[in-house]
Amino acid sequence: MRRHAVIASLAATALVIAGCSAAASAPQRDTSTDVPYTGCDSVACTGTIEGAEYEIVMPETWNGTLLIYSHGYRPAQPFPPTFDPVVTTAAPAPGWDAGDRSIGEELLERGYALAGSSYASNGWAVEDGVAAAGQIYDFFSENIATPNRTLVWGDSLGGLITAMLAEQDSDWIDGAAPLCGVVAGMVANIDLALDAAYGIQQLLYPQMKIADYTTYEEAVLAWEGAASRILAGAQEQNPEVIAKILTIAAITDAPSRTGTFDGADLVSQISGTVENLLTVLGYATVGRYDIEQRYGGNVSGNELADYAARMSESEIQAIDTIGGEGAAQRFVDILDNGPRVAADPTARAAALERGGNPTGRIQVPVITMHTAYDWVIVQNETFYRDRFDAAAAGGLARADMVQTFTVPPPEFSPEAGAPYGAGHCNFTAQSRIAVVELLDRWVREGVYPAQAAIAEAMGSQSGYDPLFLPGPWPAPEAVVPVG
Repeated sequence: MRRHAVIASLAATALVIAGCSAAASAPQRDTSTDVPYTGCDSVACTGTIEGAEYEIVMPETWNGTLLIYSHGYRPAQPFPPTFDPVVTTAAPAPGWDAGDRSIGEELLERGYALAGSSYASNGWAVEDGVAAAGQIYDFFSENIATPNRTLVWGDSLGGLITAMLAEQDSDWIDGAAPLCGVVAGMVANIDLALDAAYGIQQLLYPQMKIADYTTYEEAVLAWEGAASRILAGAQEQNPEVIAKILTIAAITDAPSRTGTFDGADLVSQISGTVENLLTVLGYATVGRYDIEQRYGGNVSGNELADYAARMSESEIQAIDTIGGEGAAQRFVDILDNGPRVAADPTARAAALERGGNPTGRIQVPVITMHTAYDWVIVQNETFYRDRFDAAAAGGLARADMVQTFTVPPPEFSPEAGAPYGAGHCNFTAQSRIAVVELLDRWVREGVYPAQAAIAEAMGSQSGYDPLFLPGPWPAPEAVVPVG
């Protein structure tokens, strides 16, 4: 099943279902706005460092701030649902590698130097991403100039890399902005992806293999078989299948809104849920294969999962309305009594050590931003905040953190899509630039980014909502304590 088939199936699903019913400030630093540097006519600002392509772009007048951008997850092999070719090019700003240089050019106009790279490997390459940031900083400082300040930022997996960089005891990182980041860490998120795959296996696709893949092709077949059953059940308006899909979404907190579906009615809610589950399923199968190869075995398990405890009253009511009275209880009983999966202890330990496991012990000011409805669930930020609060209480966090959230408008058309707030990393350009400017001012001048300043910088069309709070992490029983 390839991209055109998935999109067509989702569209058909929507049509068919329609027939149914104050904090401490950072120290002030050099505030120069015209800093000399060696230009790219004298230095190779593109090339390769330790197997990773890099690119540096300098403004005409440099304000002394270097921005090092970490890109998001890039599959090691073509990945569902699009199965697009693998990408290995450098990315000094969001969208740059895909041909959209508008955000980067705006930052250049404001005086920032841009730098970014690919990583030495694709896949869950957190170690490589952390190493790449340090390597490009070293290259920059040795060949172009020593920055007055360096801010690290990144999207998605790059957000996790950024969070890990913020915890380094380093003399070169001054601030960090993880955006739409997997900041609960790899193990917590892949545990949740396993929960989704387990739910599909137990409720919809009993022969599905959900761990210990031996080949990439085996993982692709698992995704395609599961996706076919999910889409077919929804398109056939099978109430039992739809109720099972909602059960799987409930135990993983999969959102019912996406960048395409606004969730304004039942049709849109189910279509959005299906879209999000198919994406998560890609990481539970093809993404899992890469992770298992990287860390030497199965890194996640569900032996401690209490699926009944994850179901809210409203979710139970919705499932029973579609699947019949008692449907939610029947389905969750199957999940709670099914055969569980155990992680390989050695592989899990390696993943916790090397795969990105933020402790919250940040060493520099941090601003996060997350869309309210994202398949990298917004509860990643709750997980991260809880760890930061514990670290701060124990005197292990040496700086402060500000979290921001964007919420979509109540309605939007599938054709136009969400302008912000729903979909993965779906931010306005202005809100992204605002995060950089607020962080730069915090580091440069010691000005803490208060709500009013954030709202003004992001603008009224960004979806910024200072009152939005994400819920708790959906699987608290599986959270591994930080040592």
